[in-house]
Amino acid sequence: MKARAKRGFTLIEILIVVVILGILAAIVIPQFTDASQEASESAVKSQLQTMRSQVELFRVKNGGALPTDMDELVTADYLQKVPVFPTGYDYSYDNGTGEITASCPTGIDCTDW
Repeated sequence: MKARAKRGFTLIEILIVVVILGILAAIVIPQFTDASQEASESAVKSQLQTMRSQVELFRVKNGGALPTDMDELVTADYLQKVPVFPTGYDYSYDNGTGEITASCPTGIDCTDW
């Protein structure tokens, strides 16, 4: 019997597989970026809530006095460290009112956080 030569994939078969993989990637990749954005927003909201509650606790325990900055909350053992926000996010602290507000990347509305 003659040995039959093994054949590889044809160019058409390879192109079809590449096109299918491209379509799948186009569907999946945006979902990962949305999940990453949602995770960043959730982390910022959580950190803001923690900072606000610790400022309020400081105020209650110190006769209405507010911390001068977030570092004072760390030295007074209200926070282990000043939270580090994801890239593009930041916060501002008003030591006159104790209000903490977030600033977000362009296109994200965080005024009501």
